[in-house]
Amino acid sequence: MIGKLKGTIDEIGDDYVLVDVHGVCYVAYCSARTLSKLGSVGEACVLFIETYVREDQLKLFGFQTQLEREWFNLLQSVQGVGAKVALAVLSTLTPPELANAIALQDKTAVSRAQGVGPKVAIRIVTELKNKAPAFAGEAINIGLKQEIGEGVAPAPVADAVSALTNLGYSRDQAANAVAAAMKTAGEDADSAKLIRLGLRELSR
Repeated sequence: MIGKLKGTIDEIGDDYVLVDVHGVCYVAYCSARTLSKLGSVGEACVLFIETYVREDQLKLFGFQTQLEREWFNLLQSVQGVGAKVALAVLSTLTPPELANAIALQDKTAVSRAQGVGPKVAIRIVTELKNKAPAFAGEAINIGLKQEIGEGVAPAPVADAVSALTNLGYSRDQAANAVAAAMKTAGEDADSAKLIRLGLRELSR
């Protein structure tokens, strides 16, 4: 089982990189985001690897971080999500963005990935909502976002997030701004105050 590759980049394709490890070249399939951050041919690279062994094939999937690899496997626990779709999701959303989208039940953000239709997006945000916190990584305010996504956040919080999204901010931006506003105003603040302080946060 290959867990990590350290070598030099021999070739970069549309969905893979060829890594030269002491004269042996390995093909690792990667998300577009990972490929874009690898560097150029001849440069050193390190990839965390997930090895797939099937009766008719052996494939390596490469990731920039262990967290990305963990999300790759977690996504495939959802019905209808295979390796190709999981890589497409990770090409569109970073691991923290994906954790936030799931917490907020934001199927629209997930469905931006190529090959992810509305039904699959709904399954991803629904089936992974209880698992996302453990894989949140750098995601911010994941607990509050889960409350917002599940519709159980306090009314002033929900109203403030709704108001900010109506002004054109994403739900993730709005939730982060309201969470920051709550630290200043306290948990008992009304929606008007949270909106005002939230806008201040977003203007920074």
